[in-house]
Formats: sequence, structure tokens, C-alpha cells
Amino acid sequence: MTGAETQDGLSSIIKHIKDKKHPPVHLWNPDFCGDLDMRIARDGTWYYLGSPIGRKTLVTLFSGVIRYDDDGKYYLVTPVEKIGITVEDAPFVAVEMFCENLGKEQILSFRTHVDDFVIANEDHPLRLAINEKNDEPSPYILVRSNLEALIVRSVFYDLVELGVEESIEGVPHFGVWSSGQFFDFGLMNDIFKE
Repeated sequence: MTGAETQDGLSSIIKHIKDKKHPPVHLWNPDFCGDLDMRIARDGTWYYLGSPIGRKTLVTLFSGVIRYDDDGKYYLVTPVEKIGITVEDAPFVAVEMFCENLGKEQILSFRTHVDDFVIANEDHPLRLAINEKNDEPSPYILVRSNLEALIVRSVFYDLVELGVEESIEGVPHFGVWSSGQFFDFGLMNDIFKE
């Protein structure tokens, strides 16, 4: 991409983020109405009564009213009801990444499976969790409020390609830069075990 195309791409993403409005679910405090047999699988597929919800418009609608509360549970929230649902990992899945510039000037943005766009920055940090049982890494980005997106494996490989080593208090750490922020994925020796 040329510099002009790159800038146009980032401008388009920023416009999309500003134009997309989600309901103010954080302001609503309705009564709890019970749990619903609705589940979001680790791959981002939504299920109702054990069957996948095939209509993307319906999934997108539901994804706009999801909330994660202090009790560690996920809910679909409207002004008049609050319904519990099951989320296997994260409610969103980041399926595409865009990179503008390089090095410390780099800006990384992500598109989720429900077409939310988010730019990795101080308000939308990246993090890496390591499964203690099998050492498998799971990368995440904060999409909104306290709702994260699991970054799919193929996008994570692209993210690792952009990773750099930075010394933190004299110790080599691996991570990526975005929006002037270094997102630390951990000690080099822990990330790249022999």
C-alpha cells in the first residue's frame, strides 16, 4: 500500500468506529429475568437451544447489547430485562488485522466477526494469556467496556510477525507497538520456549 492508501484505510476505520453506536447497556439496570440457553462458542459462533444462529444480522443485534458484569457473568441487557448467557471464552473474535506504519509509529486495528473495528491503544489494550495446561497462547484485544475479542490464530501469527524485543528493566520482553504504546506479551524466554 502507498502512504496515501494507508492513510485512507486508517481514516476509514476511524470513521467507522466513530459512526458505530452501541446502546448504553452500561447505564441500564433492569431486573434479572433468568438464564437463556444461548451460548457463544470460542470460535464466535452464537448458539440458541443448541443450534447455531445463522443470521449475521441477528448475531450483530445481540452483540450490541451484551454486557459483562462484576459477578463474572455475561448478560444480554435491554432497558427492561437482563438475561444470562454463556460465553466459552470471549464474546467477540478478531478475524482481521490492519497495520499502518512500522516500529513505534505502528498502528494496529482489528475487525471482529460482527464487524466492530477497534484500534489497539491505551484504551483498547492487547494482552496475551498462556494456558497453564498446554502452554497455548490466547491473544485478546479489549473491544469496549470490559468485553474482549479473542484474536484468531491466523491473525495472531501476523501479529507475532510484527512483534519486537524490548528491554524492560534490563530484561528482554516480546510484544508489539501500536498507537505509541508497547503491548508486552511477556518475557522472551517464556514466549519462545525451546
